[in-house]
Amino acid sequence: MKKVVLAYSGGLDTSCIVRWLKDKGYEVICFMADLGQGLGQGEDLGAIEARALAAGASKVYIKDLQDEFVEEFVLPSLQANAVYEGKYLLATALGRPLIAKYLVRIAHKEKADAVAHGCTGKGNDQVRIEVAAGILDSGLEVLAPVRIWEFKSREEEIEYAKMRNIPIDVTKKRPYSIDRNIWGISIEAGVLEDLAQEPPEDAYMITKSPTAQVSYPKYIEIYFEKGVPKKVDGKTCKLKTLINNLNEIGGLHGVGRSDMIENRLVGIKSREIYEAPAATILHIAHKELEALVLDRELAHFKDIISLKYSELVYNGLWFSPLKEALDSFVKSTQKNVTGSVRLKLFKGNCVAVGRKSKNSLYKKELSTYGKEDKFDQKLAEGFIKLWAMPYKR
Repeated sequence: MKKVVLAYSGGLDTSCIVRWLKDKGYEVICFMADLGQGLGQGEDLGAIEARALAAGASKVYIKDLQDEFVEEFVLPSLQANAVYEGKYLLATALGRPLIAKYLVRIAHKEKADAVAHGCTGKGNDQVRIEVAAGILDSGLEVLAPVRIWEFKSREEEIEYAKMRNIPIDVTKKRPYSIDRNIWGISIEAGVLEDLAQEPPEDAYMITKSPTAQVSYPKYIEIYFEKGVPKKVDGKTCKLKTLINNLNEIGGLHGVGRSDMIENRLVGIKSREIYEAPAATILHIAHKELEALVLDRELAHFKDIISLKYSELVYNGLWFSPLKEALDSFVKSTQKNVTGSVRLKLFKGNCVAVGRKSKNSLYKKELSTYGKEDKFDQKLAEGFIKLWAMPYKR
């Protein structure tokens, strides 16, 4: 009997996949990654494991990967200032290569022949998982049951689950497709597919409406050391804790919402809404600090790298040689990114209002128009003549 390791979420699709694969003659081992999506808060982890076993799994792995996720996947993306198409902070995209890494690792441990996932045939996640798994071990077969099985609707899956006594919860029905981790939440489907409609408030999970009755702004200060966020308001904490705290603070003030039409890798456009309070706050703070300490040429070139980096992450090429090379460049740019940024959070907005760093390239005596001015304005005439020389006829 062939063995397969399945990326298991505990939901309807992957619970049906367990039994479907077993019916096809596979021994199914389930793997669930805790990336900060709130496992165990609304549902006991033991219940999730029991569901997988009842569906037919021979074994279940549940791993807390939050620290690895934020330190080895989120942090490099933050330092790269990677934002896909100007809005998407890549939360789901960053989680997929880590899931693939452990699918392959468990497959090796269990001597499995294949790995499997529950992604659809028109999404990005199928690409991210399959490409990553293929890079890490090209000998493993990758199964994608949702692309080939006989079910055409959620109702057919529910009927299949009932017939085979798979313990699923079909009473809590949200009209949206949601993927969540500590770095952000991706939300699609339902009424969101009508591009003329404003996203309803019930689509959001962790952010309050920017129109909520908050009559005063919140000021916070974030301290970075070599590009790594270390403190909030002077209090040092682990990166995971810092992100969780900023999610709570930002969410209370409606920070981190975005509504975008994005270009999927598979060639279609989709409407996605996102919630990413901590990611939004940290990206703004980090970018502002870099503006203070990086010279012009490096800062401008890094903007080009940031765009390419975001595309590589979005397109499932986390483990590619180019991504690895860009990581080395990004890391080299962070040596002077030490200092603090003060931010103002108010009614959905996050604005930098103060910056300081021992490595600051800002010189008040050169930029001021006051009596402290030491800039020799006479030098400007010669500079302009030299600058314009190639363009004069």
